[in-house]
Amino acid sequence: MTEELIRTTNLVKVYGSGEHGVRALDGLNLKVMPGELVAVMGPSGCGKSTLLNLLGALDQPTEGEVWVAGENLARLRDVDAFRARTVGFVFQLHNLLPTLTALENVEAPMQGQVSSQRGRRERAAHLLETVGLGDRPGALPSQLSGGQRQRVAVARSLANDPALILADEPTGSLDSQSGAEILQLLADLNRSQGATILIVTHDRRVAQTTQRILRMHDGRIVSDHQLTDPLEEDLRMLAYSKLGQALLGDDGLQPGYLSREEEATLRRLLVKVGEAAGQTPKE
Repeated sequence: MTEELIRTTNLVKVYGSGEHGVRALDGLNLKVMPGELVAVMGPSGCGKSTLLNLLGALDQPTEGEVWVAGENLARLRDVDAFRARTVGFVFQLHNLLPTLTALENVEAPMQGQVSSQRGRRERAAHLLETVGLGDRPGALPSQLSGGQRQRVAVARSLANDPALILADEPTGSLDSQSGAEILQLLADLNRSQGATILIVTHDRRVAQTTQRILRMHDGRIVSDHQLTDPLEEDLRMLAYSKLGQALLGDDGLQPGYLSREEEATLRRLLVKVGEAAGQTPKE
């Protein structure tokens, strides 16, 4: 049986102390298998980015355990070496070094990991080719579009062939076309190279390009499901929206918003997907 790539147990992260402490994660349990493409959704402040920081060994939990690729992150002897060889990061803002070319930005994480300069250059060139920028190795970030800079960031995240790619709102600063291209690129990498990818997003369209959606609230995972039928997923998203919550709540909508027949029909549909998501309507 394949061992999970990610496992967290009773994960707690508290910022601050005493009555002013903020409980960003509250007993979170998670398993992700190798090769999965997962979206993590939820409102601002629910703990999404905190979770990614812990999985990427950028922070330490207050309580609980985090295991990634067979390593207990609380017991790492060399955190930098672990991140370099195991985790690739793609941020909302590409975070490229402005004075380095696209090739040099992709090559940078290989310092200390790939011994020969020729080997680093060849791999960086190959990765730029993989993300569709094989003709722009000498371009500085200022000479690239936003979508192209994010492609360089994706190539950089792959520099050391990591077991895990963590993407925090990777399309948040892009126009719709560039964002769609980045999502397609990540999906292609998942399929062709078996890359395990976690994407934090607020955007349902981004989440619907993945295979599995985790929904967080108040530091916990409140829903975890595989994507199947696109229409069912649209209804599930609606069930979690303010409109869906109003329909599934005590008082329904304001009078006149929908006819009684329309509200009843939509409510029946939402009840079905709400039950499937573990969310039952209030009586």
